[in-house]
Amino acid sequence: MLIAGPTASGKSALAITLAEKLGGAIINADSMQVYAGLRIITARPSPEEESRVPHWLYGEVDAGEIYSTGRWLADVAAALSVIVADGRIPIVVGGTGLYFKALTEGLAAVPTIPAPIRDDVRDRLERDGVAPLYAELTERDPVTAARLMPLDRTRIARALEVVLATGRSLSDWHKESLPPLLDPARAAKIFVTSERKDLVAKIEKRFGIMLEQGALEEVRALRERQLNPLLPAMKAHGVPWLIRHLNGELSLEEAAEGSIMDTRRYAKRQLTWFRGQMKDWMAMTPAQAHAAF
Repeated sequence: MLIAGPTASGKSALAITLAEKLGGAIINADSMQVYAGLRIITARPSPEEESRVPHWLYGEVDAGEIYSTGRWLADVAAALSVIVADGRIPIVVGGTGLYFKALTEGLAAVPTIPAPIRDDVRDRLERDGVAPLYAELTERDPVTAARLMPLDRTRIARALEVVLATGRSLSDWHKESLPPLLDPARAAKIFVTSERKDLVAKIEKRFGIMLEQGALEEVRALRERQLNPLLPAMKAHGVPWLIRHLNGELSLEEAAEGSIMDTRRYAKRQLTWFRGQMKDWMAMTPAQAHAAF
């Protein structure tokens, strides 16, 4: 079973209920909830919730690492073998659309980028900005560069890393895809929906609860590690804004407002992506999914 949807839509609660009902085990498909030490700020299930049914791939990666989609697929494959052997139903839940796409359609076989190359590109991006990197990418891989927006920092850095590390363009690697792990025709696919105004209200309420539960302390501990701000964990929603508050640049109220606005925009992008890419999924509210299964 696959359960996708925007942040704060109730996916995790639905997955836990269905896992209890169906004898399932839950596999995380959220690219931020995989990182350790960020349970509250990433809205990861609580320890009590995780104890109700088996949970896989939550909080297992250090925040100082870059966790790739390819690595996630390898971890999912290992989890699926154990879950199926235990006679449980795998329930993959999260809001990272690329994970679901790779799971059901396959993934380009790009090799792991050596850390020195990756770190050099990221350091240059932070120091010099995206323009020089885009210019270099245009020279080394003009096909990929033409497909990217000149200010798309993340994708430009990724494409440049690949061509520097392998001598081949990202476009070439995309032609050699890995097969999907799951046949989507054999899986129940649920897209959790919510009224826009309800989703906004949930996002706003949830961030207040996060602060009450210790999100600021989580971010303070992360800040003290002085990690590269371009690392994925450092860009989790709420983290950059709360770091600015801890640095004395913003009030807590201003940091909360910025975090909520970023999360709202992300939810909107998720909705647009899922509706465009997952047209054959069953769109349901959590209540409808409970009744259907």
